[in-house]
Amino acid sequence: MGLTANSVGKNACDGDFSVQRKDGESVIALAGNPNVGKSTVFNALTGMKQHTGNWTGKTVQNAQGRFTCGEKNYVMVDIPGTYSLLAHSAEEEVARDFICFGGADAVVVVCDATCLERNLNLALQTIEITEHTLICVNLLDEAEKKKIKVDLAALSEKLGVSVCGAAARSGEGISELAERLDGVICRRAEGKVTVKYPEPVEKALEQVVPILEKKLDGKLPARWTALRLLEKNEKLNGSISEFLGFDVCADDEINAAMKQAESCLSEHGIDLEKFRDMIVTALIRQSERIAAECVTFEKPDYYERDRRIDRVLTHRIWGVPIMAAMLLVIFWITIVGANYPSSWLWSAFVLLGDKLSGLLCSAGAPQWLQGALMDGVYRVVSWVVSVMLPPMAIFFPLFTLLEDVGYLPRAAFNLDKYFKKANACGKQALTMAMGFGCNAAGITGCRIIDSPRERMIAILTNNFVPCNGRFPTLIAIIAMFMTAGMTGVWNSLASVSILMGVIILGVVLTFAVSRLLSATVLKGMPSSFTLELPPYRRPQIGKVIIRSVFDRTIFVLGRAVASAAPAGLVIWLLGAVKIGDTALLTLCADFLDPFASFIGLDGVILLAFILGFPANEIVVPIMLMAYMSTGSLVEYESLDSLKQLLTDNGWTITTAVCTIIFMLCHFPCATSCMTVKKETSSLKWTAAAFFIPTLTGILLCAVTANIMRIFV
Repeated sequence: MGLTANSVGKNACDGDFSVQRKDGESVIALAGNPNVGKSTVFNALTGMKQHTGNWTGKTVQNAQGRFTCGEKNYVMVDIPGTYSLLAHSAEEEVARDFICFGGADAVVVVCDATCLERNLNLALQTIEITEHTLICVNLLDEAEKKKIKVDLAALSEKLGVSVCGAAARSGEGISELAERLDGVICRRAEGKVTVKYPEPVEKALEQVVPILEKKLDGKLPARWTALRLLEKNEKLNGSISEFLGFDVCADDEINAAMKQAESCLSEHGIDLEKFRDMIVTALIRQSERIAAECVTFEKPDYYERDRRIDRVLTHRIWGVPIMAAMLLVIFWITIVGANYPSSWLWSAFVLLGDKLSGLLCSAGAPQWLQGALMDGVYRVVSWVVSVMLPPMAIFFPLFTLLEDVGYLPRAAFNLDKYFKKANACGKQALTMAMGFGCNAAGITGCRIIDSPRERMIAILTNNFVPCNGRFPTLIAIIAMFMTAGMTGVWNSLASVSILMGVIILGVVLTFAVSRLLSATVLKGMPSSFTLELPPYRRPQIGKVIIRSVFDRTIFVLGRAVASAAPAGLVIWLLGAVKIGDTALLTLCADFLDPFASFIGLDGVILLAFILGFPANEIVVPIMLMAYMSTGSLVEYESLDSLKQLLTDNGWTITTAVCTIIFMLCHFPCATSCMTVKKETSSLKWTAAAFFIPTLTGILLCAVTANIMRIFV
């Protein structure tokens, strides 16, 4: 078989669901539960890594790619991973609507061979919509290790559609899948499975289906449409009417049949909620029956290893401490491991800067231009890259490794009860964890939260988690003023332990502010959601590194550099331009000093935070620049020399503690603010994300400073 692939590119949609197809191309929708290897199948077929965009008007992502099998050309659309098409979330809604109304010629449903029973629920719903369905039973290699055998022929017979097996990680079965697509598109499935609903529901369907068969003209399956009309989903009914070109709810014959069906249900005491429960129950029970007949277990307790691990990692007492210990280890590795690369990078940038300055001088560039470009833009960008890149290059792979192994859903499970008490969503634990690497990435990750209210709470509180851009400053202040006198490993352990205390404070503030928001401007009760605890898997180290470096590290660093470059110019101007003998930077610091002193800081520190808006990494060098009146960013040679400089300029333990608190609780950086604006499409909520942590930080600093002045 000749299987070749190329990228369609990002956002290849001309609307909500239409796909740019060339003459002779067939559109294939790729569906499946989360964590079944759907993206691996997609990448294996199309040859592209996961480049994603958003469905028009939605925050739900999509990816598309082209491939050729023999003489047939295909466009594959990777629709959102979902457990069901009975749309209770944005992902389910997009998946359902694309399958129904998106013009797909066939649907490939990827299932996990190790838990087929759960996956068949989605397969049965898809077959109800279209008989042009191909079931891909993936992860057969994992099933074999767990002594699970899937009878693919029996499964195909039970479902009445084509079924193929695969182990997409190794490429096994991908060619067969591609070869079967043309047959699935061209011929109708004979004897496809029909979901058997309870007798009252079947009698109700008998009233509506014959009428719909005449009205729908084959555009939609009558049985599926009847079920959706009886569910009274107004949004879906509107989509159905738009697709068909007439208002199904206003048709007299359909209305008369619907009344007869509703009367039939009422006679059996079935209200709308019970009707929906009966639909779901019937799908689950039929999935169980089919799986029981097609799957055999040589070792019935094949999940026993995972259960034993989960009894420890999700223990009601030990689960959270273990999670905190894991986080402490990751931070320790990140902080200790980033020291040398950061120093090497800065030295390399200094050498390169000297060469560039020489070139500008040789070219006859005026002194002010050399200062603006080299002392301003270049030095700030160099500092941001030197400080941000090494920690991110360590933290993101470690974080992605936990994600790939399957631990992050366990972390969300451990914190779910606390978020529930705050009337927030347990999935916020995942977005909060992403914020440790970068708050912008954590804000983008809030897309996984279905409820708009809970998603907004997660976005507004994500900044209470310190990103890696704040870690160097926090660690430096802790080491100078709180662990002074300790040496070697003990200093590192003490510093990381205090840092963990700061992080715990951030988590507590996240809970508190989430509770406050849910009781005021974002009122509501926490929604229920499906949290899957996937099996523990051996991580794919190569893909972990690629995904963490390119999709996260480089992406976030690029945004930070784009913000830092113009900031460097502004900082240089403030340091270089003088009124009399005093630089603008000093004048601004003096103006801010009275208010800053009230909250335990000084004018220089507060000005450094304000000018550090583009990137938190440049806060300390701006402080040094103002204290030393150098006119450009400077680097401190050692913590001892830095501590001496700070104490000479009035720093005390109170100043250090308040600076740590304000570093934890202040406005998001420019990159995060831009991300909030992009995710919410609202200046109002962007302003809220800016002021909520800032006002919290000002209040905490003021209280802390005045208490410490009394007792310290």
